[in-house]
Amino acid sequence: MISYKTVQVNGLDIFYREAGSRSNPTLLLLHGFPTSSHMLRNLMRDLAPDHHLIAPDYPGFGYASFPAPDAFGYSFESLYRVVLGFTEAVGLGRFSMYIQDYGAPIGLRLASRHPHRVQAIISQSGNAYTEGL
Repeated sequence: MISYKTVQVNGLDIFYREAGSRSNPTLLLLHGFPTSSHMLRNLMRDLAPDHHLIAPDYPGFGYASFPAPDAFGYSFESLYRVVLGFTEAVGLGRFSMYIQDYGAPIGLRLASRHPHRVQAIISQSGNAYTEGL
């Protein structure tokens, strides 16, 4: 069963989906562009018996806040800061990540700056070029 929740991060409402028991290994699912955590719903259903899954929407995507561009810098760095704050707000200590497309530059920043928190990375069509990082 997937739960639908919202948490405040840096003054923004961040919607997220959560499934599976917190006693199982945690997998943070970072969606691509132009989608949202909705793209991960079937994967979450399939993996929930053995994993704790958590998938946030980024600002401007899905059901998260959609701040005006003059109020929020839409960059990978800004999205990284929101995702980092999100992991802290929902109490994720150590976790693995699934990164897809847009989620790659965000997740790779998280892994490179906080390697003690990231156990593994699963990448699907994840970009890792200089401009993205």
